[in-house]
Amino acid sequence: MASTMSDGSATAAPQEQATSGATPLESRRPVDVAVGVLIDGTGRFLLTSRPAGKVYAGYWEFPGGKLEAGESVAQALARELHEELGIAIGAAHPWQVELVDYPHARVRLHFCKVYDWQGEFQMREGQAMAWETLPVRSRPVLPGTVPVLQWFAAERNHSGPTHGD
Repeated sequence: MASTMSDGSATAAPQEQATSGATPLESRRPVDVAVGVLIDGTGRFLLTSRPAGKVYAGYWEFPGGKLEAGESVAQALARELHEELGIAIGAAHPWQVELVDYPHARVRLHFCKVYDWQGEFQMREGQAMAWETLPVRSRPVLPGTVPVLQWFAAERNHSGPTHGD
């Protein structure tokens, strides 16, 4: 299985990397994470801040979380967005998969576009939320979020920066 990178290239599955002289960082097994890219009727997308007490607290990201044993990406996304934001989502449209190495973890991010949800947003983890367009004003942006902003820029023919430093 290969993961699609933001530049359109693919990376080998972890098992393939481990047998090709990979470094210890590359050979760590990735954690699968479902990520919701909520898009409203005007094309804005939702970013949330990482809550206090978590790694990268205060950084802005697309909401979501780890898949539990036996869960599909769509099931995990529905559960996570209900737990974190208090909403029930409609269909989750698989979009992109990105493999990201953070110092604390290697994650395989399964980005899904979501256009339909019900309920009032409740920031159940004390996080903040912002509806954004390009360039994003919320700062700092989590490194795993940057490829999504680049994908949006390509889809929307946006030129110039996608976010601040």
